Amino acid sequence: MLIVQKYGGSSLATAEKILYVANKIKENYLKGNDMVVVLSAQGDMTDILLEKAKEISKNPSKRELDVLLSTGEVQSAALMAMALEDRGFSAVSLNALQAGIFSTSEHGLAKIVSINPTRIKNELKAKKIVIITGFQGIDEHGNITTLGRGASDTTAIALASALVADLCEIYTDVEGIYTADPKQVENAIKHKELCYNETLELAQMGASVLHSRSVELAQKFGIDFFVKSSTIESEPTLIKACNLEEKIISGIASEKKICKLSITNISGEKMLLILQLLAMHKISVDMASCVANNLSFVVHKSDLSKTLEIINAYFSEEILVEKNLVKISLVGTGVAYDTEILALFYETLLKEGVEISLLSLSTIKISVLVKKDDTKRAIKALHKNLVEGV
Repeated sequence: MLIVQKYGGSSLATAEKILYVANKIKENYLKGNDMVVVLSAQGDMTDILLEKAKEISKNPSKRELDVLLSTGEVQSAALMAMALEDRGFSAVSLNALQAGIFSTSEHGLAKIVSINPTRIKNELKAKKIVIITGFQGIDEHGNITTLGRGASDTTAIALASALVADLCEIYTDVEGIYTADPKQVENAIKHKELCYNETLELAQMGASVLHSRSVELAQKFGIDFFVKSSTIESEPTLIKACNLEEKIISGIASEKKICKLSITNISGEKMLLILQLLAMHKISVDMASCVANNLSFVVHKSDLSKTLEIINAYFSEEILVEKNLVKISLVGTGVAYDTEILALFYETLLKEGVEISLLSLSTIKISVLVKKDDTKRAIKALHKNLVEGV
């Protein structure tokens, strides 16, 4: 059996944790399995490297920043190979170029375009455990790129597809995917199985267990995979295709550091131009409302200054900004079009005295924008009435 495993940074944060993971890999290898292991950078290494860059340059080039950040995964892979070799097992660490992982050229947010698995397959034939750097690729010009924070998940899913793996496992610091953050909701329920669509929405709405592009890739190529704890032996969550007509409330996710921008008394033509400008500059806009010459929309705090700069360069209208809001999303197949669920959702927040700034619906989610101080209370109430009560 060919197994692809991915271990996140928290699972590799110390030497002791690396040795623990090495033993887990060893156990699977001794069962006769071929092992391909994708690793993230240790602990907070990516943040440490970003701070080092700031010590040298206020505005480092994206290319050189990718070169620097990629060293975190290289370090993890080399250390893991050393740990396995010390235990008497043949192992080899491969960076993105050596592993044949080719990407687009957008530094910091590159996407995998192809994988040439020849080197990996040759190493497996030689009975080696193959350790591969996650989070990175090589573009058509031979430059190192990074795929975005948390993208080692995406690397693992892409490799599982390219290698036609029998099993793909994403190891993290939680036991699986829950109906809500267990740190906020003590009665959060762990899913045994979850559909691609719901998992993707949870990931995009702030549930940080998985990188959203990894779920998109898994759905595209039909890769079922498990989300497991790297430290606790417990039943994992299986991510797979599901019956889309089956009504399931998958969970509640929240995304912090959200900002709402409002512009009043502007024409439809100006609204359109603003949205076109933001799209041109790749600013992600969410929960937009265009009513009676009033435009409101949501951006992440990290995009706020750039958004204001873009709009102010073309328009003189006053922009009202509300910072530090939180987007709460109820995710599940068909929930937005089930009037009973929608009514109960609204009633729950109304009874809790939670002020709703914006509300939006999609096929499988209901999202609201609330004040930061209302977040925990709102999530607990929604979970009790809509997840535990179902």
